[in-house]
Amino acid sequence: MSNHRFTTGFGLLLACLFSLPLFAREPRYTVVRIDPRTQTLGLYLRDEQGRMLQSPARLDRWLAARGQHLRYAMNAGMYEPDYSPVGLLVADGQELAPLNLREGEGNFYLKPNGVFLLSDEGARVVESSRYRAVSRGVRLATQSGPLLLQDGRIHPRLDPQSTSRHIRNGVAVKDGIVLLVISDTQVSLYEFAAYFRDELQCRDALYLDGTVSSLYAPELRRKDSRAKLGPMFGVIE
Repeated sequence: MSNHRFTTGFGLLLACLFSLPLFAREPRYTVVRIDPRTQTLGLYLRDEQGRMLQSPARLDRWLAARGQHLRYAMNAGMYEPDYSPVGLLVADGQELAPLNLREGEGNFYLKPNGVFLLSDEGARVVESSRYRAVSRGVRLATQSGPLLLQDGRIHPRLDPQSTSRHIRNGVAVKDGIVLLVISDTQVSLYEFAAYFRDELQCRDALYLDGTVSSLYAPELRRKDSRAKLGPMFGVIE
């Protein structure tokens, strides 16, 4: 693999055999559904000069210059003030940032936290300390926290009575389909977790971020721009 692909974090490229309607607007949420067997899902961080991309609009222009079309994008995990990932980031099978199992303050460190990954065996969400055991053949991975759901159970430290409400986004996998979810109104972490469990009927779900949460979906007339971003998911054609 060339150094160019390593430094850019160029997305995981799978054969795009056909195009499906990927999104659904549901009460209070928008859900983007991606079949990684037939859709092209990538993780993006930097351009070929090593500069942070920081926004779906810039990612769109960067991909367009390479003959690719960005259909959807979403922020893909928490990041430091310099926009580098707080935890693990893998793109094109290359580890761009290491797994972070440290203790700390903030939602990322609300244990158990987790990793979304895509490997030769498909997509899944796992608890962070289990990542090394399942990392063989991983092509794409991002770490964040907390785990909203683990084996169908809401994170024990999420408070049903919490008054902390934000636009939030997260990721889950159901029947091999990747679900990228963003709230359209401000919700608590508990409400967000309950949506994955009760409405989407997921077993495991990972929180990506809040406040900065952004969806780029031109066909929905939506190009959120709440903040500069670190890692981003992209669905390309």
